[in-house]
Amino acid sequence: MPEILDSIGQTIDGIINSPVVMVATRLIFVYLVVLWIASAYWAFRDMQQRSDNAILPYLVAAGVILFTPFLFFLAVWVYKIIRPHEKIGEVWERNLAEEALLNEVEAVRHCPTCERRVDEEWIICPSCRTRLNRVCPNCSRLVGLDWSLCAWCGKDFERREVVAAGMLQPLPSANEQTGRIAAQASQAPSALPAAIQRSVRSRGGRQRPSTAGDPLPER
Repeated sequence: MPEILDSIGQTIDGIINSPVVMVATRLIFVYLVVLWIASAYWAFRDMQQRSDNAILPYLVAAGVILFTPFLFFLAVWVYKIIRPHEKIGEVWERNLAEEALLNEVEAVRHCPTCERRVDEEWIICPSCRTRLNRVCPNCSRLVGLDWSLCAWCGKDFERREVVAAGMLQPLPSANEQTGRIAAQASQAPSALPAAIQRSVRSRGGRQRPSTAGDPLPER
């Protein structure tokens, strides 16, 4: 029995110490080392694509390195569990898709009162009778309620309407008013007030003193 065990041990020792087995063992070890370093680099690059933190990728790669070439499979498995599920590019694409969807929803016009869909050319909402647009009095085009002027013809809605120039008569000047009053007084003196007539008569009947007989002072 001992001879059989010794022969088996010698056979196993001969197989292990054979050049073929030794070369295969070294190649397997080199392969594990390369796979270990590649896994650390993969974890580093993957974390860069999933996080904006500049230090976190280095920490992940160092964690994979610390697990040695024989346990790095466990480190990679743990990293896949705790890493962010979405990449930064995927998050941006999702946000852009959501914004595009919101823009499409906002592009469809709704009534501000009843929130029902309305047409852009409607003036009044048929459901709640809310005014949606108005008609430009100058070009008869539809304009928004919040527009300060018409985009089609340039009419200013905030400026008040001016009365036609033909309906306004220019006011007479001071000289014209004085001439009219004098003409009326000469043609119809009875139309003047009694006080003005008495004043005019008193001034007209009063004689101015004569200065013909006044002696001049001697020089």
